[in-house]
Amino acid sequence: MKNLRIISILVLMTLFCVSGVQAKDADKIGYVDLSRLFDEYYKTKEYDKVLEAKHKEFEKERNVKIEQVRESQGKLGVLTDEKKQELEEEIEKMKANLLEYDRQNKTDLTKERNEKIREILLEIEKIVSDYAAKKEFTLILNDRVLIYGDQTINLTESILSILNEK
Repeated sequence: MKNLRIISILVLMTLFCVSGVQAKDADKIGYVDLSRLFDEYYKTKEYDKVLEAKHKEFEKERNVKIEQVRESQGKLGVLTDEKKQELEEEIEKMKANLLEYDRQNKTDLTKERNEKIREILLEIEKIVSDYAAKKEFTLILNDRVLIYGDQTINLTESILSILNEK
């Protein structure tokens, strides 16, 4: 009988401890608006400016090449047949070079953009992980997987202030 009482007490104590841990864990869930973190992160804004400048430079060079092709096409009407044939071949080479230039630069810009996005997202993930560890969160979700999230567990503002203070 005495053993049964001790076992019962131990079982009850274990249940209270387990339920206490579960309640504590439930309080440590949060979520973030990852799109907003990304868009409002100062490094994203800085990189957007760099990317825009590179794109403008690309467009400028591309427009120069297009204008060269147009000028050459304009000269075709006043040339002799022999010179016209040479210029037409040169124009075709210029067009091919323009297409290759366009394709290569778009590929390079896209690759660079994707690498930078990945780098920024990894930084955000690191900050969120550090925040979770420091504040003892059990779980921090991306809002894209939520159907509903109470604003009291939305950590976006806190994380955003940490991201932009550096």
